[in-house]
Amino acid sequence: MEGKPGIARTARLRGETTDEVLDRNTAELLQELRVTITGVQVLFGFLLTLPFSSRFGDLDAFATVLYVLTLMATATSAALLIAPVSYHRVVFRRRARAALVRDANRLLRAGLALLLLALVSAVLLVLDVVLGVAAALTGGAFVAAVGLGTWYLLPRRALGSRG
Repeated sequence: MEGKPGIARTARLRGETTDEVLDRNTAELLQELRVTITGVQVLFGFLLTLPFSSRFGDLDAFATVLYVLTLMATATSAALLIAPVSYHRVVFRRRARAALVRDANRLLRAGLALLLLALVSAVLLVLDVVLGVAAALTGGAFVAAVGLGTWYLLPRRALGSRG
């Protein structure tokens, strides 16, 4: 998120007040969080049930490490993506909207990075169990490439093309 001078500049360019820019930014962040957290919750719920399945004890060391990595990445992603809600409750009506938007943006970005790690490791885990390690590595690499390409490289390219 831009600092205060950036917010003031954006407000001037868009014909908004600083508060309107911060309100709009907050609404945009909340919408992004709503979309993202649903996927994290579904993945986390699935992961929490796995140890109670009959085949879980048959996992080899590689699959067990993948499971733990996936579980921890998903749980940490969920914590980071939910954190702006708690942050908002703590600073509510205390004129800290700029800090909320700045920090929520950082938390969302970190949460998305961990979500991508969770998705890649979940694909690795499932494909390893179903098809073997070679297919798992191929599938994981594919998901990582798609995620990195669409979540990070494509937006960076768009920023570079603004000249």
